[in-house]
Amino acid sequence: VATNDCHYLKKEDAKVHDILLCLQTGKTVSDPHRMRFSTDQLYVKSQAEMLAAFHEWPEAVYNTTRVAEMCELSFTFGTAHLPQYRVPEGDTRETYLDKLALKGLSDRLRERPSSIPHAQYQQRLRDELTIITSMGFAGYFLIVWDIINFARGRRIPVGPGRGSAAGSLVAYALRITDLDPLVYGLLFERFLNPERVSLPDIDMDFCMDRRQEVINYVVDKYGKDYVCQIITFGTMKARAAIRDVGRVLEMPYADVDRIAKLVPDQLNITLTDALEAEPRLREIVESDPKVRTVFETARALENSPRHASTHAAGVVISHEPLTSHIPLFKGSKDTDEVVSQFPMGDVEKIGLVKFDFLGLKTLTMIAHAERLIDARGDACDFSMGTIPLDAPAAFAMLSLGKTAGVFQLESPGMRDLLTGLRPDRFEEIIAIIALYRPGPMDLIPDFIKRKQGKIPITYEVPALEELLAETYGVIVYQEQVMAIANKVAGFSLGQADILRRAMGKKKPEEMDKLRTKFLEGAKARGISDKKSEKLFDLIQKFAGYGFNKSHAAAYAMVTYQTAYLKAHHPREFMAALLTSEMGNTDKVVRYINECRDLGIQVLPPDVNESEKDFSVSVDAIRFGLAAIKNVGEGPIETILEARRAGGPFISFSDFCHRVDMRKLTKRAVECLIKVGAFDSTGARRAQLAEVLDQTVDQGLAAQRAISQGQTSIFGALDNDDETASRPFPIQDSVPAVPEWNEDQRLAYEKELIGFYITSHPLSRYTEATARYSNCRSDCLNEVADAKEVKLCGIIGTIKRTLTRKGDQMAYFTLEDFHGTAEVIVFPDLYQT
Repeated sequence: VATNDCHYLKKEDAKVHDILLCLQTGKTVSDPHRMRFSTDQLYVKSQAEMLAAFHEWPEAVYNTTRVAEMCELSFTFGTAHLPQYRVPEGDTRETYLDKLALKGLSDRLRERPSSIPHAQYQQRLRDELTIITSMGFAGYFLIVWDIINFARGRRIPVGPGRGSAAGSLVAYALRITDLDPLVYGLLFERFLNPERVSLPDIDMDFCMDRRQEVINYVVDKYGKDYVCQIITFGTMKARAAIRDVGRVLEMPYADVDRIAKLVPDQLNITLTDALEAEPRLREIVESDPKVRTVFETARALENSPRHASTHAAGVVISHEPLTSHIPLFKGSKDTDEVVSQFPMGDVEKIGLVKFDFLGLKTLTMIAHAERLIDARGDACDFSMGTIPLDAPAAFAMLSLGKTAGVFQLESPGMRDLLTGLRPDRFEEIIAIIALYRPGPMDLIPDFIKRKQGKIPITYEVPALEELLAETYGVIVYQEQVMAIANKVAGFSLGQADILRRAMGKKKPEEMDKLRTKFLEGAKARGISDKKSEKLFDLIQKFAGYGFNKSHAAAYAMVTYQTAYLKAHHPREFMAALLTSEMGNTDKVVRYINECRDLGIQVLPPDVNESEKDFSVSVDAIRFGLAAIKNVGEGPIETILEARRAGGPFISFSDFCHRVDMRKLTKRAVECLIKVGAFDSTGARRAQLAEVLDQTVDQGLAAQRAISQGQTSIFGALDNDDETASRPFPIQDSVPAVPEWNEDQRLAYEKELIGFYITSHPLSRYTEATARYSNCRSDCLNEVADAKEVKLCGIIGTIKRTLTRKGDQMAYFTLEDFHGTAEVIVFPDLYQT
């Protein structure tokens, strides 16, 4: 087949292509000025059609085939193109990895002594190194070690290691991970199976704010021609396709919204599946031609790539220029970012190695809390790496369900699980994270009853007690399935991992072979056929539920660290937590309420006390200046520099003369006044607003004069040591105007910070709200679906609304109601 300039496969696709063009350019089909193609002939034509079109030059058509035959593109699969790590002279990658691992393990055991014999650690390390070397992955471990080592050296927060890599003692010795795999029964073969060779995959968590520094280091070390990030394609999903096509075809939004909402809320559902699953959707598509046009066009565009972006974590490092293996793509217009044209799966298929650099906000928050604790002065070199993993206060807090801000444990369901289980050891946090998922959640009641002794813990064979005691006889982890196959049926751990995979994928033929092998192995160890059959069925059932314990344990470490901080350093923890969520109003409100529940006062911003972020002030938390709108990071740093250089600001005039007013706008200063950031100087907000222009202009004039070498007579006449260095009047001259009323002050706080700090408009109605409401807005997500709630709130905006239910329509505005209005929201109400 010869082709010309083709944009779609078949001629009838021209209309769909035209709509897609409208989507890409943000236009509608009736826009007279939109981009469009003047022909419907841009499809892949047959040879006969091309010969007819080029009848005068038939050889041109045949030459396209000749050119195509001369082009050759081939891929080599099954060969890994690992990057080459340069080791010191005299070493190979294998010997250098040996040295680092042996020294690292020695350091680890000295820092955290273990009751497990050292000989057992040495043997495990030697076994792992032998497998890593034989599989040719020494260089991979060295690259990951180098990246992690760089981050730790720059004090960039690094996670304890996620995924199955936590099961590697070599990774623990190299400080790639922070969990001792022998202590927690983590298996190396779950990470790297010598009987099923595949590329290792170590996910690296870094502080979200500094992740790019690590990527920049990798690019600098290996070269920009050898490193790139990975592309990802956003595709048009079922509901989005309907909404987009409806907009382009100019169907009223309400109608489009109604159609889209008829698509069942199911992950990865297609429009074809939706048509079969939802009779109302099928009826409207069949009866309404306009709806049918929208639906069929959306179905044609469904799952089409809509845009290209950069994968959130994936980075490729190659030992040859990347263009030897994959085509590249220029990313954002504003940066020099280069990404692969192949998505992640295809990159791995052709043998390139993907490294995941993940940004974890919780690590940033933990690091901030550590700095706040260190700054307090009474905690010498506090480090999360040295905290005990059995702190009673942390477990007592978890058992009460007080987990606002605790990683992975904030949801109402998690809190119910915690209060029921009442965990008292780190291993139970691991189990909680593994169990709280669809499927395994069915095991939770049984798990809790077994811990509480309400039902007996039994084991099919004695060998299971050692393997399942920590989870009260319940199979929770994939590693337990592997260990059972190993201990009961004599599988090697590599074979046990193959069994686990086969059980998870439910491959009948493979399962039959493995069942036979399992029964034979169990029989050889004196277990009856009846018991071994029952045991195989049991692990097969739980294999589908089982979670990767290595991954759960790594997450449990971060969970425990946040719980420990909240229990032992609540002010620093909450200040760091509020800083990390500063851009999320709902969460900040929730965490401010949590501070109040903990008895921690949250103070408003103050030019003499606040830092950029939330900070700890005596027994309270102080709002950061960065929370104030219209101020900006540059002006904040200017204010902090002036305060560090000359101490607290005595007055508003003192502030305007000492802070470089060329870097602050009057609007920024006005916002500081409105939120009360100058209250500590003694002047009222309304007074400062009156003299704002005058005082700022005086400060600018004085600073301009000083920059030109001029001085003020006031400096020469003033003998007070504290003020002699300030060549200007430091006291404010303010008019006698009344202060803004409370409603006005609170309105400014809400406008400029997003929250009410000093009080709340409903505070005066505390008794009434307690009488009339039974829920708070920040608790709505915890309310059962069938429960009726009553809320007291403040009207934010008023909009004229058309509401239609059935054939009845009503136009109303809020002003139409007198007295108390009861507003009932129906889930199936059709609103515009």
